[in-house]
Amino acid sequence: MGVRREAFTVGDVEPQVIPLIWGWFLVMVDEDDKADCVSYRHSDVGIGRDGHLEAAASHNSTPITGQKKSFPIIQDDSFGLENLIDLEIDGFPSRSKTRNGRYQRSTSDWGYVGDLVEDDDKIGLYSYKVQSTITSRLANTMIQAKMVNNAKRAQHIVFDVQVPKGAFIDNFTMDVNGITFTSKIREKSEARKMYSQAKAKGKAAGIVRSNTLDMENFKTEVNVPPGMRIQFELHYHEMIRRKLSSYEHLISVKPGRLAKHMEVDVRIVEPQGLRYVHVPNSLGDQFNGITTISKGEKKAHISFKPTMAQQRKCPKCSTTAVDGNFVVQYDVNRENMGGELEIFNGYFIHFFAPENLDPLPKNILFVIDVSGSMWGLKMKQTIEAMKAILSELRAADQFSLIDFNHNVRCWRDNLVSATPAQVEDAKKYIQTIHPNGGTNINEALLRATFILNEAQNLGMLDPNSVSMIVLVSDGDPTVGELKLTTIQKNVKQSIKDEFSLFCLGIGFDVDYDFLQRIATDNRGMAQRIFGNQETSAQMKNFYNQVSTPLLKKIQFNYPQESVSDITQSSFHNYFGGSEIVVAGKVDKDNLQHLESIVTATAANAELVMETLRDVEELDGFMRKDKYADPDFTRKLWAYLTVNQMLAER
Repeated sequence: MGVRREAFTVGDVEPQVIPLIWGWFLVMVDEDDKADCVSYRHSDVGIGRDGHLEAAASHNSTPITGQKKSFPIIQDDSFGLENLIDLEIDGFPSRSKTRNGRYQRSTSDWGYVGDLVEDDDKIGLYSYKVQSTITSRLANTMIQAKMVNNAKRAQHIVFDVQVPKGAFIDNFTMDVNGITFTSKIREKSEARKMYSQAKAKGKAAGIVRSNTLDMENFKTEVNVPPGMRIQFELHYHEMIRRKLSSYEHLISVKPGRLAKHMEVDVRIVEPQGLRYVHVPNSLGDQFNGITTISKGEKKAHISFKPTMAQQRKCPKCSTTAVDGNFVVQYDVNRENMGGELEIFNGYFIHFFAPENLDPLPKNILFVIDVSGSMWGLKMKQTIEAMKAILSELRAADQFSLIDFNHNVRCWRDNLVSATPAQVEDAKKYIQTIHPNGGTNINEALLRATFILNEAQNLGMLDPNSVSMIVLVSDGDPTVGELKLTTIQKNVKQSIKDEFSLFCLGIGFDVDYDFLQRIATDNRGMAQRIFGNQETSAQMKNFYNQVSTPLLKKIQFNYPQESVSDITQSSFHNYFGGSEIVVAGKVDKDNLQHLESIVTATAANAELVMETLRDVEELDGFMRKDKYADPDFTRKLWAYLTVNQMLAER
């Protein structure tokens, strides 16, 4: 997992290092109760994506109990993020109130804190609470931990949570010894300027490390005086993507200790209506029967509240068995082939996921890394997955295989039909592969694009078919072209926006950021999988997401005089089990209905799908539901817009 590390010292020494967002390094120093910071991205500090800043001087000033301090959180704001999302937060939801000009300690509402189970370090976890509300695929999540240092000495207390990669952190706050620390968003260039000024004045700096994967670790260490209580609270939001016909909301629940009070509370509000809600037993068999699910037509409530006894690894153990991911899966009802329009507060969201369509034929080239680093379990699992994937090819599909190390070899120099005989021969070929040598990614991808381009030029491809390359690799190039930007440029020029590139990065040695860039650049996506016993299942799961193209050349159209600032509205492919989401602003004051027209190419026809919605249809439902996020349309629009901008830069 990725690691974000921040260090604080409170009580007698001032806070020094504050959290970050999206892999930006953020270092803060204190100056007259004002936070200064710096941000660095992974690429700014070398191949290891691990940087540090040395302390220039120490601090001796002491904050006054009852103060409220602010610190910045950095996001990549090259495109004016603050104009897209107003993320400036000013403290706890229930912030400290003044009495006679001084702030009360917000930890006073804890009540009785006895009966805590403590490790040898005498640190007790009073409560660990997760609250998440999903409104039309937008999940707002809060993770809160209340801890006590019952030792006779000051010591570090750690708040360590995993946040989904791509989630937007809205706010992080701490309350310790009566001091409430709040967060504010800072743009990157401003942060660098503030840091330079602080460094010139001899202020202290610290260390932040980030190494992002599919999940990111947000880790904060605070030096807490004896007998003191501390409360951490992290807020983030994310858009839940549909995969394999299901939305999956994943919450990391790793308290690290037995909690006197533990709760995971998830609420779902979906105006389209809920088809089903399922909570797999992902935390282990000992928690069977503890989770409760209440499902209505458009709402659901999931609650997980294990007692301290139920949390224990064994009846007399002082360690917790709660250590994993709490998963909620669901899907919504779909009645309109043209998708669902949800309009609220001046924004619209268009969810598009048609079903019951015949698959389009596909032309697919598998490009497999067989360099020496793939030796052993990784290769064994890859062979197992490829044999299963080949068995799932349809009769109308065409395919071939390329394996590469320092050399590039083709099972067939051209695409062949996925007949039983050809599929069986391809399986036998894969079985004979023996990993060795270096990694020539550039030559392998160019060979694959050449085969597809030649087939297209010779008229060998069905006009309604979908062409794609699937790259499987576990490392950076070591032979041939080594410069990643050059490889990216070469592949882009060769593909010419004619087909898609999907990348699977195995293990921790591969440059996953590069795979993401090159895939996004060529109408595809990337996924990291881990080189272990689960590699085969992960590869097959990824393939299943792209194995069933249902539509191509999808175009969303809206009345130009009534909508503005529309997110991406043209898409190369739509795969079965997924969902396309388009958002924009709507002139609600001068419009009674919003109409959308979606055009697309299906297996046997050119489709035109229309949807019409009253712009006030959702108003009543949203305003009377106390759990629904009234700002969900704006947040979803901003989320899509920012991610689109980041992908295009």
